[in-house]
Amino acid sequence: MSDRAILFLFSVVVEIASLVAAGWLLASGQAGSVDGLFLLLTCLLVALAFGLYLAFMIRRAMEPLPAPAAQPAKASAAATAQSKAAPAPAAQG
Repeated sequence: MSDRAILFLFSVVVEIASLVAAGWLLASGQAGSVDGLFLLLTCLLVALAFGLYLAFMIRRAMEPLPAPAAQPAKASAAATAQSKAAPAPAAQG
């Protein structure tokens, strides 16, 4: 399994856990206190951060692959033989 797949699955698990924790805080009434309110905001902030990351990963995975760049044409055999046969002149000093 690739590292991107592991990161994707980990992000999904954290996203679900954060939303479940936020729902539990609301359902149990613990979000009514100051501590519970800050815990609720922290859960929602973690869910938002991982949700944005998941949206970025999905959008990037849906992009089409870039077309391969055109490679330059190979030189003809005569041109390469000619360039190899003529050595560069030596500098005289």
